[in-house]
Amino acid sequence: MCDQDQLNGFAGKGLSRREFAASGALASLAACTSMEGGTAAAGLTETMVSIPTADGKMDAFFVHPAKPAPAVILWPDIAGLREVKKAMARRLAGEGYAVLVANPYYRDVPAPQFADFADFMKSGGFEKVTPWRAKATPDAIIRDGKAVVAWLDGQRAVDRKRGIGNQGYCMGGPYTVYTAAAAPTRVKAAASFHGGGLVTDQPTSPHLQLQSNTSYLFAIGQNDDAKQPAAKTALRAAADAAGAKAEIEVYPADHGWCVPDSPVYNAAQAERAWARLLTLYAAAL
Repeated sequence: MCDQDQLNGFAGKGLSRREFAASGALASLAACTSMEGGTAAAGLTETMVSIPTADGKMDAFFVHPAKPAPAVILWPDIAGLREVKKAMARRLAGEGYAVLVANPYYRDVPAPQFADFADFMKSGGFEKVTPWRAKATPDAIIRDGKAVVAWLDGQRAVDRKRGIGNQGYCMGGPYTVYTAAAAPTRVKAAASFHGGGLVTDQPTSPHLQLQSNTSYLFAIGQNDDAKQPAAKTALRAAADAAGAKAEIEVYPADHGWCVPDSPVYNAAQAERAWARLLTLYAAAL
């Protein structure tokens, strides 16, 4: 998971908007969406929504094409639901999916909690989110997963004849596994990008929750693999034991590489991961 050591490493790389622009990260973000002035790209409809859960009401961003489409849930990284996540959702919606970006911190504060990752760092983000994250127990995530799936199945924009996909980044990686476990008859794909805490010594460890009828994609950062080299082997063994299809790969990029406002964003490897995501959804949903 995105921890304090990783964040300290990010800080040393520089996080100003000028530095992001110089590295091409903001340009890549702009390329993800043709959004201007709060209006969705041509053919897409978007809105903020409120989803009833067992613990309250979750605010979320929902974007979808004109015709009913298979649903996808996007679980954000540690910096939460912000503009970059909306841009990523719009890009996916442009590929023909009804995409919902959840606010994982809804129990404490509505989105956005931070404007971008630079704001997260400048605002003492790790300290702020620590008590919020503490409430996201496996049981709580499963409750949220059930609620989001139920809400999506009630939307006219969603094609209920197709399976639901879900993808997560950083701390959102485990959410994808728990969501598939929460609604195994509906969630047919789970993709974790530089996900943290996928393999633990607890009985509720995500790798022990894999489902036979869900297809998985685990894209692992090279520095995450260096810290926990046995995780990929445990994931493979767990997938085989569950009879689940699973693509497991260590990418030559660091934790956070898929998100355009991350200081370690790697455009080439992010695009490769994006292509694998589309392949996963095309086959499973």
